[in-house]
Order: sequence, then structure tokens, then C-alpha cells
Amino acid sequence: MWNHEKEQTPIASIATIFYTPTPLLNLMSYFLVFGFGLSIGLAISFSFNIHLKQFFPTPPDQTSPPLQTLAVNETERVGLKEFLKAPNVTHDMTDEELLWRASMEARVGPAEFPFKRVPKVAFMFLTRGPLPLAPFWELFFGGHEGLYSIYVHSNPSFNATPFPESSVFHGRRIPSKDVQWGTFSMLEAERRLLANALLDISNQRFVLLSEACIPLHNFSTIYSYLLFSKQSFVEVYDFPGSVGRGRYNRRMMPVIKLDQWRKGSQWFEMDRSLAVEVVSDRKYFPVFRKFCKPSCYSDEHYLPTMVGVKFWKRNSNRSLTWVDWSRGGPHPAGFRREAVTVDFLKRLRNGGRCLYNGKSTGICFLFARKFLPNSLTRLVRFGPNLMQFNRPE
Repeated sequence: MWNHEKEQTPIASIATIFYTPTPLLNLMSYFLVFGFGLSIGLAISFSFNIHLKQFFPTPPDQTSPPLQTLAVNETERVGLKEFLKAPNVTHDMTDEELLWRASMEARVGPAEFPFKRVPKVAFMFLTRGPLPLAPFWELFFGGHEGLYSIYVHSNPSFNATPFPESSVFHGRRIPSKDVQWGTFSMLEAERRLLANALLDISNQRFVLLSEACIPLHNFSTIYSYLLFSKQSFVEVYDFPGSVGRGRYNRRMMPVIKLDQWRKGSQWFEMDRSLAVEVVSDRKYFPVFRKFCKPSCYSDEHYLPTMVGVKFWKRNSNRSLTWVDWSRGGPHPAGFRREAVTVDFLKRLRNGGRCLYNGKSTGICFLFARKFLPNSLTRLVRFGPNLMQFNRPE
């Protein structure tokens, strides 16, 4: 029986050959199926693309050109050079643009500035026209370039011969507007001067002067006095009379109350942080513009009131500019040529005692007014030696 099962017919033998699975036959089958499917796929894709192009033509080549690499010469690095450069005072900004630009301030302290900074004092001259005492100021500033900035606000209609290029006043006249004594335009001019001076980031102290002001000490003394002071110098006091509280307008409430109303000298000196507050003020300034009309004089009340309310801790409560009001009237005493003597100048320089950074000092006034044009000859004659111009006191 076992032998019978082993016997196979010829037909069965052939079938066994063809139906017995082998690796080669399986591989050939896979290739045949893959090739057949690939042929069908290519044919369908070609036909589809032809029909698609009929409806959606190929757009033009919009490939962007390769970016060009800019060659940077590190020896010509700009960095903060343009930002730190002292701006040209003959700009064409409007008052609104100027005040907005000047109100920008770094929020990090000077110790964290990423550049070397030499602090400067801004001397701001509010004048009607000429600067008759300019030769005396030239002697005062001589040899101290880089430590000060000068700004002159004069009547736009004033067209005098420009200062020579060698003068410290050359090209220092800012875009100005007409100013009338006793009007709000005085306050606007002061803010215009402050705003222009703030554009120079090196300016750290700001002094308001007139064409009738003179320095009482040499540059080194005044520079050190201001730069090392921990306070600003805005005169603030409460005066109950008609020229004090009598000028208050009750319509200023509730922004300004009567017990907050203050008076003081127009001639101030302040640090940079207070100067920014002044040009940025949108609370007190509009109230004064609307309600402080003659006989209310904004230049005598605006700063004393605002500083007295908000910044009294940072203020020395005195002015650095000596003025003689002893004769009474709306204007201080003026000094002609014959009044200018060595003894007179000494009294101004050393009169009285005051506090400076919490300590008593005999230097209370750095400037004085009101010196008339014909006093120039004697100022030039006595001043430089007495005040030791170009030498430390």
C-alpha cells in the first residue's frame, strides 16, 4: 500500500512543478503586479495634467531673487552715534511734535547707560531780541567746550546780525514765537526752551536766564554746584496778599485748590527728571492756560504751584538768580554802568547763608539780574578777575 501511494501519473508530476511555491516565482509575481499598477498610474496622471492645464495655465516664474548679503565694515559701526549726537536747534518741528519728542526719557539710571556720557548744563536765554551782555558770557564759557549747551529764544521778528562762527552763541537760536510780557506766552516759551534742551541727552541741568542776567562765579564753580546738587532750584512760597492768593481763580478747582496755590521767581534751575515732567504736564498746564489771565501771571505761579504740589521733596525751595525787588513795582531794579563796582559784585557773590545738600553754604546765588546794556564795559573790566574766569575758585 505504501508503494502504491508513491506512484504518480505524468500529469500529476507536471502540476506539482507549476503549483509548488518557490521564492523566485513569488518575486516575479510581485514585479509583474507592481509594473502593471505603475503603468496605469502614469497614464492616468498624464491624462489628468493635460486636462488641468487647459483650465489653470502655468503662472509665470515668481521666484524671488536670492538675498544679497550686505557687507558690514565693523570699523564704521554706527551703534548709538546718531542717537547721541546733539540735534540741530534749527529744526522744523511744531510745538506739539517738539514736546512729544522731548517727553521721551530713558527708564534706566545714568549708571546703566551703555555709553560714556559727559553731563552738560543747558543755559536757556529767554530774550526780547539781542544779547547785549554776550561778550561777558563769552568770557565765562571760554575753555569749557563740551560741558554746556546754549539755547536762545527771541522774538521771531528780531533780525540782528548773526553771531560769528567763533561765538558760543552762533547758531543757537531755536524756532521761537512771539512773547508778550505778563501773558501765557511767557510760559509757553519757557517750555519751548526746556523741550529743545531735552533733545540733547547729555544735558542734565537746565537754567533759565534773560538777556539781563550775568554769572556771579566762574564756570567750574557753577557747573559743580549744579551737577552735584541733589535738588532743583524753584522758588516756592505762599503769599496771602493780592499779588499772591489774590490771583487764584476758583474755577481752577478741583485740579488746583486755593491752599495749593503758590508763587515764586520765574528764573529757575532744575534737573532733567523735573524738566521732563514740565514738558509732559497735561494736568496743570491746561488749567493755567484757561484760567490764569492778567492779573494772574503764569510765569510766577505755574511752576511754584506744580512743584509745590507734586515735587516738593526734590526741590530746594529757592532761586539761584539774585533779583532786587526792594524798590517795589511790577519790575525789579535795573543796574546801569555806574552801579557795577567790585564791592557791589562781591556782595552779590557772598551775601547770606543758605542750605546746599542739607549743609550751610555761603554760595546762595549763581546768577544775578537785571543788568542793563551799558553795564557791559564794567562787567568785562571787573568780572573776570573777581570771578576767576578760567580758574577754579
